[in-house]
Amino acid sequence: MTFRTTLLVLTALSGLTALSGLAPAEDVAPVLSLPEMPEPTLGPDSIVKDGVPQGKVEDFVWKDSKAFPGTIRQYWVYTPANYDASKPCAVMVFQDGHNYVNKNGEFRVPVVFDNLIAAKEIPPIVGIFINPGAHATELTAKPWESDNRSFEYDTLSDAYAKLLLDEILPEVAKTHNLTTDPEQRAICGMSSGGICSWTVAWQRPDAFRKVVSQIGSFTNIRGGDVYPGMIRKTPKKPIRAFFQDGVSDLDNQHGSWPLGSMQMQAALKFAGYDYRFVWGHGGHSGKQGGAIFPETLRWLWRP
Repeated sequence: MTFRTTLLVLTALSGLTALSGLAPAEDVAPVLSLPEMPEPTLGPDSIVKDGVPQGKVEDFVWKDSKAFPGTIRQYWVYTPANYDASKPCAVMVFQDGHNYVNKNGEFRVPVVFDNLIAAKEIPPIVGIFINPGAHATELTAKPWESDNRSFEYDTLSDAYAKLLLDEILPEVAKTHNLTTDPEQRAICGMSSGGICSWTVAWQRPDAFRKVVSQIGSFTNIRGGDVYPGMIRKTPKKPIRAFFQDGVSDLDNQHGSWPLGSMQMQAALKFAGYDYRFVWGHGGHSGKQGGAIFPETLRWLWRP
């Protein structure tokens, strides 16, 4: 599937009429607008193809967190069909893992991995799909509503990076030969998982240098609206990042998701990052992010 980034256009609700060289006090504001675009749909790379070797997905439970004591979470590990244990393998971590590992969902990551790895468009990748933690003794039926999700994902600290680097990745490395090359480690999430993915790379670019943020919450849930200013004033970090958002995304007490994304886009451009921003008409869902996910991976893992 191919697509092109559409420029975001600001159009006024009504014009301003000059009066003695000054604009009159009118109640006008810019609105976000895009040209007409096709409805996002899954393409052939998101569908199981005959003859393409399929990787293996296994699920696990993690109860012994030092980064977030007292939590329990489920996680899944995808092993590519052509996995070679003699060679360090690229790694991609997904927040809200249940959303991404579902082969019938919006993203269908195992299917996309199978197809693009077989086509040699991305390297063999071990996928790690992690759900947010919950303070409970058993797994929650609705991981999206886990009581520790916002604390883990929206907090601008290195705590979640420690969970990954000190706990989950070493556990997976007991059975998989995972690369320690940060250029071959990627992290992905949507909404609060999107800002979480950026935070991990921002805090630990020595460990993760590829980021995918879909409908990322760069708003004031837990202070995430400060990132554009931080990006502008901090020496550029070696991060490659792909962002997706819709002009009809959320606008609530935490802020405006589209405006937060526009600020991020402008800051990344100003600071000279290797980034790509894709806009659509959609709201706070994974529909567009899932439709363009194969192309996202091609861009992210390009040489």
